[in-house]
Amino acid sequence: MSLLPLAAQMDEDALEDKLEAAKADLSDEYGQNHKYPWIIGFSGGKDSTLVLQLAMEMLLELPPSERKRTVHVVSNDTLVEAPVVADLVDRTLDRISDAVTAMRLPIVVAKTAPKVDQTFWVNLIGRGYPAPSRTFRWCTDRMKIQPTSHYIRSRVSENGEVILLLGVRRQESATRAVSMSRYDNGERLNGHNDLKGCKVFRPIVDFSTDEVWTTLLQRRPPWGGSHRDLVALYKDGQGGECPLVLSKDDAPSCGTSSSRFGCWTCTVVVKDRSMAGFIEAGHENLEPLMDFRDWLAEIRNDPARRSARRRNGQTTFLADGSLVPGPFTPTARREILDRLHQVERATGRTLITAAEIEAINRIWAEDAAAVVASVEATALEAVS
Repeated sequence: MSLLPLAAQMDEDALEDKLEAAKADLSDEYGQNHKYPWIIGFSGGKDSTLVLQLAMEMLLELPPSERKRTVHVVSNDTLVEAPVVADLVDRTLDRISDAVTAMRLPIVVAKTAPKVDQTFWVNLIGRGYPAPSRTFRWCTDRMKIQPTSHYIRSRVSENGEVILLLGVRRQESATRAVSMSRYDNGERLNGHNDLKGCKVFRPIVDFSTDEVWTTLLQRRPPWGGSHRDLVALYKDGQGGECPLVLSKDDAPSCGTSSSRFGCWTCTVVVKDRSMAGFIEAGHENLEPLMDFRDWLAEIRNDPARRSARRRNGQTTFLADGSLVPGPFTPTARREILDRLHQVERATGRTLITAAEIEAINRIWAEDAAAVVASVEATALEAVS
């Protein structure tokens, strides 16, 4: 007989019923008479972790002969993820990969990332884009939306349609609730507004935050270990995960006042509270990263570090006649790269890849050649 108080026992029973209902819903959808694969958007945060856990538990409860549809577990890596979060996600993905192989589950683990010519550093240091702001948030589309959207479209091309499982909940925030309403047609599956052939399935949409945490604290993940590191991550970072993003409307976490895990380079937020939380919790090695991020935000609007012309050679003026500054100057870009290398040496982490540096050098050479060509053209016009 349980020693829990009657009210607590009733709450526990209600949660168990809710979890079983969610798994039954998953099982019913999985058993539909078609071969459209599932794609689980996995950020490594609490909500996507619960969706993956319930999906794996459901698959394990099915006879092997009924596990006919492939499930893709897809995580997006912007290549500038907060190190503590990135390390946890990588460890979790490795465990999942090992587990699904041993269990012979039809699960494919994949990670998406921006193309080399669209990474944060290639755009900021190579092309001179100013550090992202609320009015010029160029990073979300290139680093988050495009890579995962490409993966989904590829699966649609192969299979005709896919079903995207997302760990979004109405209670998470008012903004997310409004965003979710775009996909709410009263049915279990909702067509995605931006991805043709992609249906959205939200298995935990009506779960509360307490119910999510209670489940993760009481149930071990099917891939082994525990959720202890995940709990510590939230406690230390004082925030929530930056979710899978497939459209700009799905990215309220960037630039809000909330404390969320995301890119350590994010200058859209005024202060990176999650990074500050990690440092206060004992991750002092991250302090050079936070200082560098703060410096990027500080120099973003420095006119001495910005060109007068945009990359297309044009100048832009506001209605009051003031000049809209262009990209970082070549000198400023080299300064940023030098300081980034200093941060690498201070932290012992590789923060920019050789492929990115190669792409940056190519862009710099093209920009220098364009300047020479412009000077020569001006000189010829003057002579003629």
